[in-house]
Amino acid sequence: MASLENGSSSEPRKVKRAGLNRLHRLRYAIIDGVRWYYTRFWGMDLHPTCQFSLSTKFDKTWPRGVHVGADTYIAFDVRVLAHDMPRGLFTDTRIGARCFIGGCTIIMPGVEIGDDCVIGAGSVVTRSIPPGSIAAGNPARVLRSGLSLGRYGRLPEADANEAAKALEMEGA
Repeated sequence: MASLENGSSSEPRKVKRAGLNRLHRLRYAIIDGVRWYYTRFWGMDLHPTCQFSLSTKFDKTWPRGVHVGADTYIAFDVRVLAHDMPRGLFTDTRIGARCFIGGCTIIMPGVEIGDDCVIGAGSVVTRSIPPGSIAAGNPARVLRSGLSLGRYGRLPEADANEAAKALEMEGA
């Protein structure tokens, strides 16, 4: 271990989480309980590794039509619909693996969002999005494609930046 200027040895620093982030374990336990409730009682297909905000609204009129893949994050106030009452449409709405769905997004019934997709905040997804795409807008349009993302829709450069900052902190 390296020594500090005052002569004491340096220990790896624990970063204190600010604000409500200190309660992250409680949040994960609550999300696990809500996910269990949605899958057992409502019959939704939510992968055990998907995460979502507690304000996310999944369609409870046709809950068996909601499918969310592994390592996907759905942000606050997102609406995932699987039915359209005026047209009498009851269909499957699928969100792939390793996706990020931005806040206040509406995903219309019958839409399939492929693996490794990012949907921008406030988007209205009316058509299926191909795998490896970034889409945004109302209606959502593909802005970039050919992506390979990490867990919860993180871009590779975001993980690289985080690793560089961690190395920088260790060296300081």
